[in-house]
Amino acid sequence: MANPGIPVLKKISESDQSVGSPEEDVRGRTVVNTAGEKLGTVEDLLIDEAEGKVRFLLVEHGGFLGLGQKKTFVPVDAVSAVGDDEVRVDRSREQVSGAPAYDPDLVEQDRYAHDVYRHFDVAPFWGPGYVYPTFPRTH
Repeated sequence: MANPGIPVLKKISESDQSVGSPEEDVRGRTVVNTAGEKLGTVEDLLIDEAEGKVRFLLVEHGGFLGLGQKKTFVPVDAVSAVGDDEVRVDRSREQVSGAPAYDPDLVEQDRYAHDVYRHFDVAPFWGPGYVYPTFPRTH
């Protein structure tokens, strides 16, 4: 059950919102770490529709030819740079691949969001004093 203090998030692909400009839409871009290692691809963005902010990247990684792929959320707080073809995160390959697996049935459960933020060692966006990182807004 969702906590009234934690907004329900939605995939941008399933909403009527869009990213502010095509240059800011990172879907389809390669996710790399600071060492330049490829970690996966941004499949979608999870947004807080009420605030008009992207909260997570849905990253698809691992597998071969579509088999054995895993999807995980990466908080936008882990993004250190956005380029034309890639999104750079300041986390290791192991940290991204070891993140709680994406499960559409768990997305609205508080514990799942807490587990993702705890895994990436960042403060949750609903906490006191949270400052939104520089990242595309939706509209």
